[in-house]
Amino acid sequence: MKVFGLTGGVGMGKSAAAQLLRARGVRVADTDDLAREVVEPGQPALAQVQAAFGAEIVGPDGRLRRDELAQRVFAEPAARQRLEGILHPRIRTRWRAQVEGWRAKGQHLAVVVIPLLFETGAEAELGATICVACSTATQHQRLLARGWPLQEMEQRIRAQWPIEVKMARADYLVWTEGDLEVHEAQIERILSLPQK
Repeated sequence: MKVFGLTGGVGMGKSAAAQLLRARGVRVADTDDLAREVVEPGQPALAQVQAAFGAEIVGPDGRLRRDELAQRVFAEPAARQRLEGILHPRIRTRWRAQVEGWRAKGQHLAVVVIPLLFETGAEAELGATICVACSTATQHQRLLARGWPLQEMEQRIRAQWPIEVKMARADYLVWTEGDLEVHEAQIERILSLPQK
């Protein structure tokens, strides 16, 4: 089974790429979704996050107050590292299990979407890597359209490696400045190439 890792900067098109892949019938494990699952009420990771960041990080409904946590961890690198230490091993276990399940069912292709793919060394477990990227100006426009304050945008961007580094390390690049048809055509071409 071919297993691609897909990464890119925040607001550069990872979610759009995942939607395009799913529409083609490709199995996609999205680590952003898995990150939400591991902190659902009753999950051990939620208790650990609460112990690390304080009781007020969980709301009266028993759910993680994601905005409050994001404000803390993106403002302080040490806090972000503490959170990643709690979440990343659990997320990796889940996407590995999804990939193995698809392999056992005879699937031929899967993609794992990992924003911090290179930062976490996950490329060593994947057949090839794809980076989705766009210009900084387009990235900022997209994040502003989502209603992100400028400070939050800058903190999130700084929390990842520079996009130029990710582009240089990836096996394939999808440039997302154009419309979705152009985006899709690039993905189609990559998936149709013979793999090493």
